[in-house]
Amino acid sequence: MNEEMNISMDPDSLYKEEMYTDRKMGTIRILTPVNSDGSIDPEREVVYIGQAQLMTPMGALPLAFDIAATSLMDAVSNYPAEAKKAVENTMNELQELRRQQASSIVIPEGGAGGLPPGGGKIQF
Repeated sequence: MNEEMNISMDPDSLYKEEMYTDRKMGTIRILTPVNSDGSIDPEREVVYIGQAQLMTPMGALPLAFDIAATSLMDAVSNYPAEAKKAVENTMNELQELRRQQASSIVIPEGGAGGLPPGGGKIQF
């Protein structure tokens, strides 16, 4: 890699992170905005992020999703609905990936399976 990597953190976008879990369903991360000196930044909103795992035949698939909330209790109450949406969105994305994978079959133009040359013009 000839380009110099520019790795830096934005001091105006810092958050303090707290994690809460019930050790059964998942985790809620609370990101509290802070100033560069570590003091709470009241100008920005607290962010609530839910985390869970979706079990698949290939193993656990981690899910992360925003939770609309104004407090930890609010986030706990909204967690199930937001987790369900995240699972549904992930399943839809997986189905779309499968569909794209299945439609990526290409038949060469030179003939395939006994087709005369130039007869295999179907491409997906």
